[in-house]
Amino acid sequence: MSDKPGQLNNRDIWIFDLDNTLYPPECNLFAQVDQRMGEFISQLFDIDRVEARKIQKTYYRNYGTTLRGLMAEHGINPDDFLKHVHNIDHSGLPLDEALGEAIAALPGRKLIFTNGSRQHAEDVAGQIGILEHFENIFDIAAANYIPKPQAEAYHMFVDAFGIDPSRAAMFEDLSRNLAVPADLGIATILVTPGEGDHPDAREGWVQPDEGGDHVHHVTSDLAGFLRDIVSS
Repeated sequence: MSDKPGQLNNRDIWIFDLDNTLYPPECNLFAQVDQRMGEFISQLFDIDRVEARKIQKTYYRNYGTTLRGLMAEHGINPDDFLKHVHNIDHSGLPLDEALGEAIAALPGRKLIFTNGSRQHAEDVAGQIGILEHFENIFDIAAANYIPKPQAEAYHMFVDAFGIDPSRAAMFEDLSRNLAVPADLGIATILVTPGEGDHPDAREGWVQPDEGGDHVHHVTSDLAGFLRDIVSS
């Protein structure tokens, strides 16, 4: 594992996760999504928020996303869920000119690959000021609601955009979501919080992300890391 991007100067396909990757966790944007998920489950089953959160996080842990668990266990309509949980306030996300300039300077193709919805990705990237730099977005609907880290989702993504893994690099905030890309030959970069642990690891719903052989690089400064790729 390295925090030096020099080995990436032969890559020209750049794949970015969205939440807690293209913006830092301390923005607390995903906390709103998290709260809306619990609200949806509470209303769906007419249960209190404590029980709803247990269901929410159990499905997240067992299925990769809460949505996947709700679909598998209860056959819910995914559009209803996604519209509800992504109806959030984006005003707390600051414009990130430095990140926009760093992404724009990367050679080649830039794509967003998210377990969220396209609309959510467009809203977030638009608020940050980086949407225009991306060729396309591969969202959970495009993956037939099969989430990362399941291998099928990555294969659908690669096929959809004609990705040559040997030319690609992927940025993620969860190391488990980088295992399949590494196996495919994609260079992997774990984007970590500036301080502390990932929110879900901190709450004990997932194991702390400690990396592994499938994590090739790690950074807590995405814009700076991208600038170093271009200058190396």
